[in-house]
Amino acid sequence: MKNVLILAANGQIARIVEQRILNEPDFDQINLTLFLRDAFRLSKYGNNSRVTLIEGDITEPQAVENAIRDQDIVFVAVVDHDPKNRITNNVINGMRANNVKRVLFTNVLGIYQEVGGEFGRWNAMMISHGMEPAIVSDCLLAASGLDYTTLRLPWLNDRDEIKYQITGKNEAYIGVSGSRQSIADAVLQIIADPIKYSRTSIGMADPDTEGQDRPVY
Repeated sequence: MKNVLILAANGQIARIVEQRILNEPDFDQINLTLFLRDAFRLSKYGNNSRVTLIEGDITEPQAVENAIRDQDIVFVAVVDHDPKNRITNNVINGMRANNVKRVLFTNVLGIYQEVGGEFGRWNAMMISHGMEPAIVSDCLLAASGLDYTTLRLPWLNDRDEIKYQITGKNEAYIGVSGSRQSIADAVLQIIADPIKYSRTSIGMADPDTEGQDRPVY
């Protein structure tokens, strides 16, 4: 069995990942630990033998360190916009303390100025003061020595589709929007094959939205 911890486990993308892991045969050898502020929100999994629910605050170092114990993969399903980068530092320190290496960490598009044109200008304006801690989060991961993947998410929609294109760290970002189902699929591809996109950063979006000036909903 493979143990996967999801931090901020009640997020929309996290819930899609959880549902697929628990219902698809390809993932039947995975146990989930779900960490969130209010465990009651995922109480439907309370009697599932493959699920452990942990109620806690992701900004509390000891709570995060305890949750990481005995995990194989950690998926951080929230962007660290905290000015002190408490989330990123807690995850890095907790993983080091438990000798856990593989982490997938959610972030935003635009942290390398890889989003051009009018949309790039608008994206930077909308993220505003949240961009600097997002950039630092990625830098901290890259310098951590962990086996990390930074996931640079597009502007999200709830379309019932899986359609996305991956772009690398040194490539222009293709597309402006993507479905939550698509992001969850990219996460699951890495969980199924942890070597995939190791020690790098990837962007992902629906390529059909390339050239748009605003998000596509």
